[in-house]
Amino acid sequence: MADSSCSALLLFGATGDLSRRMLLPSLYALHEDGLIDSGLRIVGTARSEHTDADFRDFAHAALDEFLPEDRKDETKLASFLARLEYQTLDASNVDGFADLATKLGDTSCGLSIFLSTAPALFEPTIEGLRRAGLAHDNVRIGLEKPLGNDLASSRRINDAVAGAFAEDQIFRIDHYLGKETVQNLMALRFANMMFEPQWNAGNIDHVQITVSETVGLEGRKGFYDDTGALRDMVQNHMLQLLALIAMEPPRDFDATSIRDEKVKVLRALRTVKAEEMVRGQYRAGAVKGGGVAGYQEDLGEPSDTETFVAIKAHVDNWRWQGVPFYLRTGKRLAERRSEIVVQFKQVPHNIFSGRGGKLQANRMVIRLQPEEYVRLQVMAKEPGLDRGGVVLREVNLDLSLTQAFAEARRRIAYERLLLDLIEGEQTLFVRRDEVEAQWRWVDAIRAVWAGGDMECKPYAAGSWGPNAAIALTERDGRSWND
Repeated sequence: MADSSCSALLLFGATGDLSRRMLLPSLYALHEDGLIDSGLRIVGTARSEHTDADFRDFAHAALDEFLPEDRKDETKLASFLARLEYQTLDASNVDGFADLATKLGDTSCGLSIFLSTAPALFEPTIEGLRRAGLAHDNVRIGLEKPLGNDLASSRRINDAVAGAFAEDQIFRIDHYLGKETVQNLMALRFANMMFEPQWNAGNIDHVQITVSETVGLEGRKGFYDDTGALRDMVQNHMLQLLALIAMEPPRDFDATSIRDEKVKVLRALRTVKAEEMVRGQYRAGAVKGGGVAGYQEDLGEPSDTETFVAIKAHVDNWRWQGVPFYLRTGKRLAERRSEIVVQFKQVPHNIFSGRGGKLQANRMVIRLQPEEYVRLQVMAKEPGLDRGGVVLREVNLDLSLTQAFAEARRRIAYERLLLDLIEGEQTLFVRRDEVEAQWRWVDAIRAVWAGGDMECKPYAAGSWGPNAAIALTERDGRSWND
């Protein structure tokens, strides 16, 4: 992209909840730290009628609500708000894009677009941008999910986008990839000699990936009931985590090398059998000591949409042959947690058994939220003279990223992703072949469900899901890291 001093950032859905909570605070943080050029214009657009002044008032209220008190510098807030402009647009009407182009003016020196819209509006939006001359070589477009609801619809959207933009102009967003701890997965694996030689079927027994929420629908009734846990969380976030954990070492730390290795993993995923998956839906229960209603009561109508999924996945290649990857995600679970657990195999011979020493296999826990840490659980001997026998106990070697980098600014994912979009860095964005490999695997699971043999099992809100999810690991002699 050319000189950024006259470039612009265009935000679709600028008055929505994502903009309030994430995009505007992230852009303010980049502005506050001088990371975006002082000449960058930020133009919001949405269906609602607003003036520039209205949008600035909206943004000011959002920043007042979501910025911490120590970040509210009135001078910097004023200079940030001065960047903001607004253009009303009905994205379903391609004729309205001419006014948007007029508002933006000359974009030949660079335009970045953040597109967050319903799947049905992707195609008219792309066509409107193309007709208005807003799809030229110096435009980059960031696409927020959902990019379709199956492989066929995803391909239609991607075909529409590809009809106006080259692949190196397209930035498909998965905000999990912007999380600092997720990026640290690559540093952990490929910057430390002690781990990568052990990272294979010879040394690892299994891997668990958990993304659990305590909340219910939280104002997302229509979207969530049409989507469900499998498509909302597994198809994107969890499969991206699996790919980062399982991929081969890339040749270099660049977009092409990393995404080449991720897509190899996604294509190697074995089709899941009916007995290797569980789907569930929460019923009334208690979360954080308070009673909550069941999903259908929250929704206000009968539904068999799943709010919980557990899957036993396999990556069919040499590195991971025979190693199960257990995935689970759900709403109204016992605890809010996103983590990856790498369970190593037991040592081949216990030299302490004759003295009463009992061993547990080593385990690495990579916590993404709410805390951020890497914890290696190892065996150590309890202090003492050992006349009654050797006592071995599991102890934690902790790396708290929050404490280790206490002086560094803790940034939310969208700060990095928006900056990368503006600067044209694609490493943390998802390529088309990745998206399609993810959908192909998920569609095969949904085809099993469509056969009618996979009922939605009830579980009490505040639990860890249906009993069948516990059995998924226990019949293999394993257990979830609860």
